[in-house]
Amino acid sequence: MKEVLSMKLKSCFISHQFDGQAVIVPTADASFHGLVQGNKTLAAITDCLKQETTESEIVDTLCARFDGDRKDIEADVREALVKLREIGAIDE
Repeated sequence: MKEVLSMKLKSCFISHQFDGQAVIVPTADASFHGLVQGNKTLAAITDCLKQETTESEIVDTLCARFDGDRKDIEADVREALVKLREIGAIDE
């Protein structure tokens, strides 16, 4: 059986949403120094990451919120999580 990993946006990253866009800003405590901007999909993903969640739960939330093929949504979520992990924004 595959282990389900729980994750959450690290407290040293602040997410803001406006006009269907997402912006993730690191605080001084983060090792990443830059700004992450994204669309409504990233906004929904970061909204999910405000509390402990799993990749599967994020996909389920996005499938309920947006029209689209589940496989496409899974790929979008996976890609976003990879990028967020690369900058050290996710606690697992």
